[in-house]
Amino acid sequence: MTQLAPDPRGTDLPVLDQLDRAVWNALHGPHAALAVRQGRVVTYPADVSVFASLPASPTPADWDDAAALARAGADGLLVVTGDVPEPPADWTVLMDLPGVQMVATDAVASAPFPEAVQLDLHDRRDVADALALVERTKPGPFFPRTMAMGTYRGVRRGGELVAMAGERLHPEGAVEISAVCTDAAWRGQGLGTRLVQAVTHGIRERGEVPFLHASATNTGAIRLYEHLGFRLRRTTRFTALCPPTPTPRP
Repeated sequence: MTQLAPDPRGTDLPVLDQLDRAVWNALHGPHAALAVRQGRVVTYPADVSVFASLPASPTPADWDDAAALARAGADGLLVVTGDVPEPPADWTVLMDLPGVQMVATDAVASAPFPEAVQLDLHDRRDVADALALVERTKPGPFFPRTMAMGTYRGVRRGGELVAMAGERLHPEGAVEISAVCTDAAWRGQGLGTRLVQAVTHGIRERGEVPFLHASATNTGAIRLYEHLGFRLRRTTRFTALCPPTPTPRP
């Protein structure tokens, strides 16, 4: 499944076609048990993730199903990433942010991090502390059941969760590293780097390829990931769409 293609900077990148439609392939693959379906449109439960995906060439019926899913969600939106199909004219684009998709090369070091403990989705303290850390650090969307998507590891100091990283999207053969965050009071100690390396280690132990997404404007994070050995695979977009208000029945 994994082939190698030369990166423009001379480093070989794993090429996984699954990553072109990572949400779709995750929800039709390893994350199928999490999928919420309406016709051919799929999304995650609202307490797990914001992401949804349509067929590559959606029909008007697919857009009707997408609208039904969006309205049933907590915020009434459809959030998609990657190659976003052109929505019907009566849909509203509320957010359209450029992003990057990066893949780990062999240069990315991977090693266990004994101080990092696995966070438990069913442990109320772990969930509450993870949500509080995300609220302080803003690494991206994270919800009460996001940890159902994969393994999350965290570092506690004095009982307080001060750093975290984990696994999010999971198309066949690849796993996304996500929610990499460190409390401001504990930055500069390499906790984020060691957590990324630990998550990378776990992914590679299963024979899968680590990848990640970042906002194109988050140049600091991109430089850090490049320093660790991640390389740009493709540009992407994060788009939030609002469906039209349904017409009242007479």
